[in-house]
Amino acid sequence: MRIGPDHANRGPLFAAAIMTSSAFNPDRGLRLVLRALRYRNYRLFFVGQGISLIGTWMQRLAMSWLIYRLTGSAFLLGFVGFLSMLPSFFVSPFAGVLLDRWSKHRVIVITQVLAMVQALVLAGLLLSGLLTQGNAAWIIIALSTFLGVVGAFDMPARQSFIVEMVEDRSDLGNAIALNSSLFNSARLVGPPIAGVLVAAVGEGWCFLLNGLSYVPVIGALLLMRLPSRPRQAPARHVLQELVEGVRYAVGFVPIRSLLLLIAFNSLMGQPYAVLMPVFSKDVFHGDAQLLGVLMASAGVGALGGAAYLASRRGVLGLGRLIAVATGVFGLGLVGFSQVTSPWLALPLLALVGWGMMVQMASCNTVLQTLVDDDKRGRVMSFYAMTFAGMAPFGSLAAGALGNALGAPQTVLISGLAGLLAAVVFAWYLPRLQRLAAPIYLERGVVPAVVGDLTGEGRVPSPPGEDPDEGI
Repeated sequence: MRIGPDHANRGPLFAAAIMTSSAFNPDRGLRLVLRALRYRNYRLFFVGQGISLIGTWMQRLAMSWLIYRLTGSAFLLGFVGFLSMLPSFFVSPFAGVLLDRWSKHRVIVITQVLAMVQALVLAGLLLSGLLTQGNAAWIIIALSTFLGVVGAFDMPARQSFIVEMVEDRSDLGNAIALNSSLFNSARLVGPPIAGVLVAAVGEGWCFLLNGLSYVPVIGALLLMRLPSRPRQAPARHVLQELVEGVRYAVGFVPIRSLLLLIAFNSLMGQPYAVLMPVFSKDVFHGDAQLLGVLMASAGVGALGGAAYLASRRGVLGLGRLIAVATGVFGLGLVGFSQVTSPWLALPLLALVGWGMMVQMASCNTVLQTLVDDDKRGRVMSFYAMTFAGMAPFGSLAAGALGNALGAPQTVLISGLAGLLAAVVFAWYLPRLQRLAAPIYLERGVVPAVVGDLTGEGRVPSPPGEDPDEGI
């Protein structure tokens, strides 16, 4: 990952030449958008995950509504969110070391089975009447913490496993975008269904359906045909390999900057979601069905962002897009915090969903194309640590601030923080572009450059393309 002085000096010219390639002219046909589905293993994973994620979103809504219905506490909403994601902060880095040693496919099968067990246990306790107002808080906290530990292995495993399902690295960004579109399509379907079920028969049926929804994805994983990958016995201690991964990620400016941006937005921005039941019930004077519609609206925006990313042919230009998406996310939160009508809130939440999805998926894509294969598990565990691991601290703070200042003021602070992050990232972006451009060329992420890279002149760029845009 080290860049010699010659490469560093030629970075801007590399970026200029890359942008002249006609291969990056956007072709927005359906074939281009769905190109990662031509790989059998990815296709199996895509279908199985599509069903499972609907159940996951149903459980998320049902869980938040159950907690607020039984306790009426915004703080407890944040506290449960804190405990459910806290393991990602402490466990994910060690999980990343192990993922670089173990079969990622096998790890995902195990984590999906454990997540299914958690959902079925929760459903059984609630439907049988064993989960009551007196013991609900402790049982929910315990099961949420258990799921958090499972997720600390599952998220980096799934993210780093994508590269094993998609044979052509040039399709990696498309696969990540399709994965994100799947996640957000499920957000459109799951919460409204859950809202109807909660109002009609209670939260327990949402947990039960979520447990059953894991069966297709587990079956899809077992049907995959994967080449055997010989694995050598580890020569060093886990802590030594963890330190190596930290030095690798921190020592390279583009990776470090992306991880810091993700961490800041996860801390300050994402926790708005834990306060959605408060907005639904107290600000907009609605019920669980309105909560489902609000969450689905953010899903509409996120799905639009994922579709746009899937239509892109390459990774170039994602740096500027990350800055724009971060700003849109913050602006949407600021607007949402100031409205009192759910009809005005819906388009603003769509902006929030678009900004969050585009930023996170773009950061993921750039990280995956920059990282060395033998450190992929560790870097993606740092991605999970910053994305999911920082969010619990933000959730806890959001719950506390929600009780002290009110939900609207808390979300306003989050939105202003997002706008600040967008400005800072845009300020540093030119340096990141210069460092990333030669690596893309060396690793074949981009086509061969047209023109003389050593000459003093600039290679002309096609209309509408900025030769200094870089990543």
